[in-house]
Amino acid sequence: MNDFSHLKNKLLAEQVEDQIYHYILDTPIEPGAKLPNEFELGEKFGVGRSTIREAVKLLSSKGIVEVRRGSGTYVVTTTKGLSDPLGLRSVKDKNRLALDLVNVRLLLEPGIAAMAARNATEEDIERLRRLCERFDMFPNSEHIETVCALSKLDVYQKITVDLKMDELDVTAAETKATYEEIREYVKEHADLNVSNLYIAQVKRKCGIKERENYNKPKAENPKQLKCPPEKEKAIREARKHFKMI
Repeated sequence: MNDFSHLKNKLLAEQVEDQIYHYILDTPIEPGAKLPNEFELGEKFGVGRSTIREAVKLLSSKGIVEVRRGSGTYVVTTTKGLSDPLGLRSVKDKNRLALDLVNVRLLLEPGIAAMAARNATEEDIERLRRLCERFDMFPNSEHIETVCALSKLDVYQKITVDLKMDELDVTAAETKATYEEIREYVKEHADLNVSNLYIAQVKRKCGIKERENYNKPKAENPKQLKCPPEKEKAIREARKHFKMI
């Protein structure tokens, strides 16, 4: 009930805000002139002082009036829309507005990304690659939205996104190196060949959970090779090198 009352007061303040704005235009009250006080405005529009105060705050946030403590409220400008140039606040169907804005983004952003890709220098590409590595692949990746849009929409030309499934096993600790990078590190520093299975076994020992059915046998009673101690040690050293443990 309190939430409903708060919503009702908010809607009323927005209505009074509009009435005060038109009062400024119709009177007219020139920029620099002082508005009547809260009591007089309340009497004029038939609302309480708290509603007038909220309405004045809304006008102040848009730069139309300025509240000077101990002096009063003064008109700054009669030009509305400085903070809402498209007039989106006046749209009543907010759900429809949200969908329309998404459609506009889908029209613009793939084309912007395509143009950026065509004009990118080698330095731009390398910087973008480093920035992307800071994000998790899934979830919480801000660049995924554009990638999905590019792969689904027929904008300028079709773009196909190819992802290696064995590189998608990403957890918070696993974002620093792929299985392939771990294998290469172990080969270079310990001269040992290790499989994804061995890396997964060591990962489980470190307390990092696997995705369901990832690097797990399909048989009910599997006979798996256990990672030899020397290879486990090398894998752990690789994980330490990549700051994964």
